[in-house]
Order: sequence, then C-alpha cells, then structure tokens
Amino acid sequence: MDKEILAKYRKAGKIAGKVREYGLRLIKEGSLFLDVANAIEKKIIDLGGNIGFPTNIAIDEQAAHYTPCIADELRFRKGMVVKLDVGVHVDGYIGDTASTVEVGSNDNRMLIQASREALLNALDIVRGGIGSGMIAATIEDTIRSFGFRPISNLTGHGLGQYKLHTGVAIPNVRGPEKDVLKAGEVVAIEPFATKGEGWVKETDSSHIYQFIRDKRVKDASAQELLGYISGRWPNLPFSERWCGEFMERPRPALTRLVRSRAISSYPILRDRGGGMVSQAEHTLLVTHDGCEILT
Repeated sequence: MDKEILAKYRKAGKIAGKVREYGLRLIKEGSLFLDVANAIEKKIIDLGGNIGFPTNIAIDEQAAHYTPCIADELRFRKGMVVKLDVGVHVDGYIGDTASTVEVGSNDNRMLIQASREALLNALDIVRGGIGSGMIAATIEDTIRSFGFRPISNLTGHGLGQYKLHTGVAIPNVRGPEKDVLKAGEVVAIEPFATKGEGWVKETDSSHIYQFIRDKRVKDASAQELLGYISGRWPNLPFSERWCGEFMERPRPALTRLVRSRAISSYPILRDRGGGMVSQAEHTLLVTHDGCEILT
C-alpha cells in the first residue's frame, strides 16, 4: 500500500478509536441520544478527521442504522444495550469501529463479552492468505460458546476510498471460503451476538441516507436540497440532522427524494426474534503474518 494512503488510514483509525471511547463515556442514564451523536461528530472534526457516516446508536434488539433525528427526544434508560458505531475518514480513507455498553446495569454483560471475544479471536488468526470462512467459523464458535447466536446476515467488509463496503465479506457464521484476505487490504471485522433468532430484518427509516444520482424532481425545495446533498455528501452516508444546516424541516424533502430514487434511505436493522444484540468492531490492515489494528 502507498505510504501516504496508509498514513491516512492510520490517522482515520486513530481518531475513530479515540472518538469511540469518548462516546462510550457519554452514554449515561438520562442523556439525550442527540447530544451524544452531536458531541461525537464535533470531536471527530476537532481531532482533525472527517465524519465517515452518521453516528450509529442502536439499542436493544436493534443491530445497526439508527441515528438521532433533528429534534430527537430519545434518552438513554437503565438496562439499554447500546451499540455505538462510529466512522472517520481522511481524504476518503475510513476507520470504522464499534463497541457495546449497557446503561446502568450488567444484566447483559455476557452477551457484550461474546461479541468482544469473537472479535479478539478473529483478530488473532487474521493474516494474508486466510479464508473468510475460517474467520467466520472462529466468530461463530466463540459466540455460541457463550450460549448466544451470531447474526447470519450481517458481515464484516472491505474498505476503500469513500467506500464503506467493498471487496471481501467476512461473515459471522461458517460457510464456504468465498474470499481470501490479502496482505495490504484494509477490512472491518464486526461480530454481532444476539439472544434472538440470529437474523436481522429491515424496519423503520433510520434518518440515514445515501446520495444516488442527480435528477429533476418536481418539488422545488427537494430539488434545492438535492443540489446541497450532491455537493456535500456525494459518496458517503449522511443524516437528516446534517440537512438541518440547509433547511429547517428537511424530512418532507428527503422523503420526496427517496420516492424519486435520487437518494436512498437506510432501514433500521433489528433481530427478527426481538432478542438483545451486541456488536464489536475494529478496522485493520492485513499483513503477511497478522494484522495491524487501526482503530
């Protein structure tokens, strides 16, 4: 890998790791989701990075893709299992990392430990030339050893410039060796453990969107917002909150843009059986004989 590109991945990863730990300390009973997300995203900028994707704060049976809306009134409550997933980029080179905490109690500590241990065990065997199936088997066996299920339809993934999911897929359950990791690749490994079915379904809108294409739309305010979006976030996901910088109430315009297929909306992912979910994630550089953890 080019030294300048590697330096950018390392900077993004270092900031992402710092911001993840900063954000976890902010998650307390009574705190607003909105305040936590805004503080995390401000910290990314203060540390010299750029926001890779809207801060994900998924709770309980949610596995991913919730970010607070503009006037979000949700507060953390005792017993919530919170997945904090943050992304940082430097010139498009991304650090993606996540961790899980329980608010004010320890009833789900083994569930949280299961995904953490699965991640650590996976990192122990990563090297250039290893198959994704072997990593997946390690993740699955670790999570099941705790008495929980891995989530079958979520995977780790390769990372590229301005691309959050590219190249290899690293499943959480064993299967055929579809991909082989190569030295020099940057990938994110993210085990998910659950007390539920081990399969996520798409549900409500998450307030996270992705630009698809420029096109003519009938509504003037939606057309203006699309121009703003294409100039600000042409490659990476963005949030309803961020559009509040351009217009006071962006949701109706965003809904029109989704219907016109100029942008897409990320659905919240929930365990199909309604079981609690935990997540752990690091971004890493694959080397010939191991890996360098970037986050």
